[in-house]
Amino acid sequence: MIKHYLDARAELDAPGSPFATTFVEVRGVPLKTFAAAPPHMRALWENTAVHAASDYVVYEDERYTYGEIHEQVRKLAHYLVSHGVQPGQRVALAMRNYPEWVVSYWATVSLGAALVGMNAWWTPPEMEYALNDSKPEVLIADDERLERLEQVANAPQMHVIAVRSKRKVGSDSITWEEAISGSDPGTLPDVAIDPDDDATIFYTSGTTGFPKGAQLTHRGSVVNILNIIAMSSTTALAEQKAIAAGEMEPPTPPAVAYPASFMAPTPLFHVTACNCILHAATVAGAKITFMYKWDAGRALELIERERITNFSGVPTMGRELLMHPDWSKRDVSSLQGISGGGSAVQPDLVHKIKGALKTGNPTTGYGMTETCGIITANSNKLYLDKPDSCGPPVPTLEVKLIDEEGNDLPRDPNVTGILCVRGAIVIKGYLNRAEATAESIKDGWLNTGDIARIDEDGFIFIVDRAKDMVLRGGENVYCTEVEAAIYNHPSIAEAAVFGIPDERLGEEVAAVLVLRDGMTLTEDELKSFLKERIATYKIPSKIWFRSEPIPKNATGKFLKREVRKELIGE
Repeated sequence: MIKHYLDARAELDAPGSPFATTFVEVRGVPLKTFAAAPPHMRALWENTAVHAASDYVVYEDERYTYGEIHEQVRKLAHYLVSHGVQPGQRVALAMRNYPEWVVSYWATVSLGAALVGMNAWWTPPEMEYALNDSKPEVLIADDERLERLEQVANAPQMHVIAVRSKRKVGSDSITWEEAISGSDPGTLPDVAIDPDDDATIFYTSGTTGFPKGAQLTHRGSVVNILNIIAMSSTTALAEQKAIAAGEMEPPTPPAVAYPASFMAPTPLFHVTACNCILHAATVAGAKITFMYKWDAGRALELIERERITNFSGVPTMGRELLMHPDWSKRDVSSLQGISGGGSAVQPDLVHKIKGALKTGNPTTGYGMTETCGIITANSNKLYLDKPDSCGPPVPTLEVKLIDEEGNDLPRDPNVTGILCVRGAIVIKGYLNRAEATAESIKDGWLNTGDIARIDEDGFIFIVDRAKDMVLRGGENVYCTEVEAAIYNHPSIAEAAVFGIPDERLGEEVAAVLVLRDGMTLTEDELKSFLKERIATYKIPSKIWFRSEPIPKNATGKFLKREVRKELIGE
């Protein structure tokens, strides 16, 4: 099967193929891209007008066609221009996965402005930091986020559009209904968009106490979509070759050929839901279904009702679907794939998904905000053959391994090193963070911070993480950010934060603390203190107090692995 895959990749990369690759010079660096890639996201959005009569967005019991969303996008785009939004400026979004998120996204990127995706779990101090860092002209937010905004003491001057809320924040505020109440202008505003303009600013957890705004370009976002299509096309062609060679049985066709229908259960302020699900569904003219919040039972109900063909969430969600008592009671025959990303998919889950889907397959992807989406993908027969691999790299990436000093390592299946990637999907940099950009991206090569090995077939295996980070249910939690929040408490003398295994979430955040002499502090008191400073998912679920100093190495760094082994035996 591997040979057929490599042959299929070569065939699809041949000159004249829609997936043929080339190199372009961007910011003085040669970056791999698709020769036929459209110039920007607006072009992709305008192409979907042909699906006007088809269902596009389903949110719980609400339903909108492509035509209805296109009209709202045009109205909002003209409204934003009338309030000073120009190419190169920013519009911030802070809300649940409401249909208004999708409308706001396409309206913003179609103007050449950058959409700032704000984490819906952020506390007021975290919102304050991101707003002052990105300085948006307009903030579009729902009632929960507006309530938090009222607690922000030093918000920048900006126009506010309230979604599903009558709340007025400041003197320059309007409701969503008022913003799109005008007549349909018929066309989008006429603007010029460069492929390397920012399309989105997505914040990643910070290693120094503050999140970093990753600048995802139009070029990178477009190429990520084509990478997703190219990877699935390559796998499909490889399986055709294997069937023709008599090495694989033809798959059993589904009893009913349902049209493509996606479910996005993860937040749109992440690349997983936005760049990998929303984008892919939109370009395909497919339907995409959102939920108010994750609930496996409700998800199964919607899968049955909406005839969902593609479910993509963090691995925890896939496992909870399969284990839910309603799995056997609901008609899930439309499902052609359950994919997991954001954290490692355990090998047992790969085979459980294959066994549960009558005509579908498991899929995984490995990626980062800093690559506009996926770095690798593994699916179908290839995934079953190598369930502990995240797959081969996408067509537009060069990959290499380096050691801790930054030296290139030889390509050898037995060699492990820090994975670095280079290509058009790598971000421009971090907003207002030149030093962080220079540290992470050198000559176009992005240091992923993950320890990996690459086998003889080019498949990547993630072994460990070099960064001091916990991957909790698909959310990156940088330990230093949590430690910085803990050190704000006057009772703390030392704090070390690290990850511990969790069956449901993959990892949970844990902390070991040393108190100042004469000070007292309980676990509940600390958690209450942290709730006002960092998002709930970053707060340690397990806290240990020690009377002795935390062990350190010669340079003064905490020996976290030693402490972790001492406390949990791993």
